[in-house]
Amino acid sequence: MLSRQFFLFLSQSKWLKQNARRWGQKLGAKQVIAGETLEEAMNTVRKLNEQGMYATLDHLGEFVHRREEAEHSAEYCVKILQAIHDEGLECNLSLKLTQLGLDVDRDLCRDNMMYILQIAKELENFVRIDMEDYSHLDATLDILNELRQSHDDVGTAIQAYLYRAEADVRRLGGVNLRLIKGAYNESPQVAYQKQEDVDENFMNIIRTHLLNGSYAAIATHDHHIINQVKQFVKEKDISKDQFEFQMLYGFRTNYQKQLVDEGYKMRIYVPFGTDWYGYFMRRLAERPQNVRFALKGLLSK
Repeated sequence: MLSRQFFLFLSQSKWLKQNARRWGQKLGAKQVIAGETLEEAMNTVRKLNEQGMYATLDHLGEFVHRREEAEHSAEYCVKILQAIHDEGLECNLSLKLTQLGLDVDRDLCRDNMMYILQIAKELENFVRIDMEDYSHLDATLDILNELRQSHDDVGTAIQAYLYRAEADVRRLGGVNLRLIKGAYNESPQVAYQKQEDVDENFMNIIRTHLLNGSYAAIATHDHHIINQVKQFVKEKDISKDQFEFQMLYGFRTNYQKQLVDEGYKMRIYVPFGTDWYGYFMRRLAERPQNVRFALKGLLSK
């Protein structure tokens, strides 16, 4: 089986990203990407809502290094928020700060976020800042802190494979956090390398955040983790209104529906757009089972 490191290496290749659209659908990307247009993504969200699920939309994009690209991304985020409002869908917005210019100019990025959050506030919606690799972590949390001085409806994600995850969760008490295992290739200096250590820390930060009385978006396809969460909230008498489960579009769809039928809130992370390459490679890296999407796509041609 191809290794996690191999796919993470591929995810960072600008050349492959630039050429991916030629053969991407053959690799099975269409099974986990909700189309290339906003209209396609909205249709997907509508169907999920009809099944009792919530959604969060992510217009995929990476390697933004020009001001004009960042400003375009900000405008597109506003377009998404307006479309969600106009359609009356149960859906919020996820985005990456690098899309909004973090690698170009920090103030540009912050100003773009302020603009997006002002629109989100007017439309009564929520915005999630996706966490990226370790090199962007401190800047992301610093900007989040600035934004929350004037906006409550913004949160971020904390990655359990990082040693510092628990400390960050404690500092962010009261913030709506997406808690995840982590999807980047980080060094042993900053991150656990063994899956059992990541899993243990994942449950640790979930318990910590819930016991703080904070809202937790628990993002995992791992039924072992989900079963532990079910047991924990039952033991501690934690309301189902204080957390939700999140899964990625296209993965474990039957299990998603099962959790909804059991009365749990389920939100589906719905990525779309033409710049899908890096996202897709990280999904292949996360779990060996995901490689079947690529193989299935190739063998069907």
